[in-house]
Amino acid sequence: MFDSLSGKLQNVFRNLRGLGHLSEANVADSLREVRLALLEADVNFKVARDFIDRVKAKALGQQVVQTIQPGQQMIKVIHDELVDLLGAEHAGLALAHNPTCILMVGLHGSGKTTSSGKLARLLHKQGRAPLLVAADVYRPAAMDQLATLGAKLELPVFVRQEEKDVLRIARAALELAAAQQRNVLIFDTAGRLQIDEPLVQELVRLRDVVKAQEILLVLDAATGQEAVNVATHFDRALGITGAVLTKLDGDARGGAALSFKAVVGKPIKYVGVGEKLEEFEPFHPERMAQRILGMGDVVSLVEKAAEAVDLDTAQKLEEKMRKGQFTLEDFLGQLRQMRSLGPLENLVGLLPGGGEMLKSADLSKSEKEFRHMEAMICAMTPQERRTPQILNARRRLRIANGSGVKVSELNSMLQRFGQMQQMMKKMGKFQKMMARMGGAPPPGLFRR
Repeated sequence: MFDSLSGKLQNVFRNLRGLGHLSEANVADSLREVRLALLEADVNFKVARDFIDRVKAKALGQQVVQTIQPGQQMIKVIHDELVDLLGAEHAGLALAHNPTCILMVGLHGSGKTTSSGKLARLLHKQGRAPLLVAADVYRPAAMDQLATLGAKLELPVFVRQEEKDVLRIARAALELAAAQQRNVLIFDTAGRLQIDEPLVQELVRLRDVVKAQEILLVLDAATGQEAVNVATHFDRALGITGAVLTKLDGDARGGAALSFKAVVGKPIKYVGVGEKLEEFEPFHPERMAQRILGMGDVVSLVEKAAEAVDLDTAQKLEEKMRKGQFTLEDFLGQLRQMRSLGPLENLVGLLPGGGEMLKSADLSKSEKEFRHMEAMICAMTPQERRTPQILNARRRLRIANGSGVKVSELNSMLQRFGQMQQMMKKMGKFQKMMARMGGAPPPGLFRR
């Protein structure tokens, strides 16, 4: 989403790193480029102007630390102000009430229903007991979609297809929640193509009946500045508590995310970063600022890995690797686990300097190779995966045909896997040797 803005800011930073000193002239030149980058990213004009004024005042007013280059200090000022612009710190949900009622509101097509399911999944993983409530009485497809999401997540969904009174649905959902001990109710409300008075009044009545603790406005990040205008209207009418930005994985320029807190005065609480139900995460201003500035987001990457990797399985796999018993079946599990983290492009983007790597690397080719490797291993029998030594020419031809690849591609994959197995065996022997010697390296290991 922030690729264009990130690229422009990193060009500014390259010039800043070479500065021998900070003067009003070179600070003004650098900030002129930053301001232009923000405006091209569709950031609100007033927000961009105020941001530049604050950075300029801090940069010129600070005493340059001797151990830090002037350009680096300027970059830190921009980073700190960007974090502040995005909301300073993560704003969580108010979940102290039992039950907690959350209204998901927004215009038609903003992603309310999908975001409701994603939020329910996240809260369930955190130990909550959510109940999804289909409160859009005007679009039957929304009720069906929510019911489908609930079935996929194995979470309860309250649906009354024949009922057209939203308040009756809400009261009945509250009764069911009390009976089933569900402590969070997520109301997927109706939307319109544009804000109108009947929609607003219906939402106000629903808010008052359920005594909503959270009113989350779901915004399509691709709509840019219009998303901030919509947020202002909803906030005046309902008093929203925060926002959910969807489609952050798209090609939106980022103006909505950068302008929202400054214009509306409410935090962004969650972001949708893909179509899958697990591609939904809390919004951390500092992490987002680091991504925009090309510093990566290693914390989020580690969290994704921790969620996807089963520790018991990982320990067993490590043991097999040390003993040289790593099979193609284990390799297949590793491939699937890695792909469950999300597209390779997204993962690389979380690494420091990942943006630069993405420019030069052909990740689409790597993704294709991973898919081919998975297909080849899936085309094997369990015995062939465990003992690839039995793969003669006839078996290899069958596997290649079954997975839609050439025999040469299969041979290449098997050769690389064999090399990896050999490397693992050597590492296992080395670790055993180290253990016998009490952790000291064997004599002459590092001798030239």
